[in-house]
Amino acid sequence: MIEITIGFILDLLIGDPENPVHPVRIIGSIASKLEILMRKLLSNSLKMAGLITWVITVFLTFEFNFFIISLATRINSYFGVVLSGILIYFCISSKGLVVEGYKVIKFIINDDILGARKQLSFIVGRDTNDLDKVAIIKAVIETIAENMSDGVIAPLFFAGIGGAPLAMVYKSVNTLDSMFGYKNDKYKDFGYFPAKLDDVFNYIPARITGIFIIISSMILGYNYKNSFRIYKRDRYNHSSPNSAHPEAAMAGALGIELGGANYYFGKLVEKPTIGDMINKISIEDVNKTSKVLYCSTVLGYILAIILNSIGGYVCG
Repeated sequence: MIEITIGFILDLLIGDPENPVHPVRIIGSIASKLEILMRKLLSNSLKMAGLITWVITVFLTFEFNFFIISLATRINSYFGVVLSGILIYFCISSKGLVVEGYKVIKFIINDDILGARKQLSFIVGRDTNDLDKVAIIKAVIETIAENMSDGVIAPLFFAGIGGAPLAMVYKSVNTLDSMFGYKNDKYKDFGYFPAKLDDVFNYIPARITGIFIIISSMILGYNYKNSFRIYKRDRYNHSSPNSAHPEAAMAGALGIELGGANYYFGKLVEKPTIGDMINKISIEDVNKTSKVLYCSTVLGYILAIILNSIGGYVCG
């Protein structure tokens, strides 16, 4: 419980650290080297190459984190607890999501649409060159909502089940999907298993996130009834089996419409809409989204503590 609490508090106070030894950077570096090797060894079976890259990366992530925590605990039990807390902190990004979102919004506030488009391009995959003010704000809301699951609730969920090593395993799974889970010519085969396995790991957390958004909307006095209605109706309006769950709950809570068609690498991609345009999208919706995020993070922390307590009771 102390380890989870340390990670939770550090994330809220400090946010996502920018440094070259961040565990995600290390995981990414290992995966990149394995990709090169496996493409050479299994050039005729890229799906298998991708799967083996995934297995080795995830295995090394778990073994390394388990080893250093065990070693730290042998040296000093308090040192082991603090190290575990720091590793969990590296897995959570609630403040980081808000900070990155407001970096874009600051340009909107200053009527710098070009600056907002450029800043947005750092956090979304869609083309941003022709987006207007409303489209940019909508993209920020979608990014925060969608990433609430894999950036906050999922790491807390897995930390509650298996502490820092399992939280880091989840982070490696998510990183591998971010690196390889594309449907372009280069990764449609190599990234097949990394993308599918990321869907498996996110299946439960995504649905928990949707429920937490509804509960948070009720706590904050937003339209939780509409959040629940839109969640039930639109939670599968996405090519991913998980992404629309938090977006649908958020769209309903705010009374806005998310999703729809966007350009990716110059090509128009048609997507279903999520939610109803009851209200016009505004900067205030980003403020509300951030409040829902933080409230949901607290709920995720409580869930992690409960899961950790149940695990301790069962093992005890």
